[in-house]
Amino acid sequence: MSHYNYTQTLKPIYEKAARLYREGKREPSTYFNEEETTFLESINCRIQDPYDFAEDFHNYGEPDYETFQLIQAVCRDYFLTVLDGTTTGQTIGPADLPPKTDSIRGIAWLPRMAPKAKAKLRGELANEIMYGCGGDRSFFKEHDIHPAEFLNAVWRYEENDEALIDWVEARANKAKSK
Repeated sequence: MSHYNYTQTLKPIYEKAARLYREGKREPSTYFNEEETTFLESINCRIQDPYDFAEDFHNYGEPDYETFQLIQAVCRDYFLTVLDGTTTGQTIGPADLPPKTDSIRGIAWLPRMAPKAKAKLRGELANEIMYGCGGDRSFFKEHDIHPAEFLNAVWRYEENDEALIDWVEARANKAKSK
C-alpha cells in the first residue's frame, strides 16, 4: 500500500459499497475482495465501515464521503502512530458502552460517545456499532463538532477524560451562544 495515495484506493471502495447498497445488496461481508479487505485492514477500517456510511448516506443523506474519509484518516493515523500498525485484538460491543440516556455535566450522549470514539480509534468496535450513527450525528450537530474533530480530541485527551469533557463543554457552550 502506498501511504501517499491511500485515499485514491479508499474512495473507490466507498463508491463500491454505495453502489452495492443501492443495488439492494445488504451483506457487507460480500462487498470486497481480498485485496480490498487487506487494504481496509491496513488503514484500521472494518469492512463494515464503508457499508455503514454508504447505508446512512443512502437512507438519510449523511454522512457524506468526505466525512467518512476524514474519520478514516484519523483512525489510520492512530493505527500507524500509536498502535504501530497492530490491532489490539479486542472488541467493544453494544453492551460494553454506557446507556444512550446517560449524560455528564448535562451533556447527553457524551458518556457513550467518548468510549465509542476510543474504540473506533483502536479498531475495536463490533460490527453492530457505527461511529457516526444517527445518535452520534445528533450529538455532533448539537455541539457543533465534526466527527473527525471529535476523534482527534479523544486522541489528544486519551488519558484525561476530564480534559475531554471540558473541551466538549466549551464547544457546547459556544454552540448554544450562536
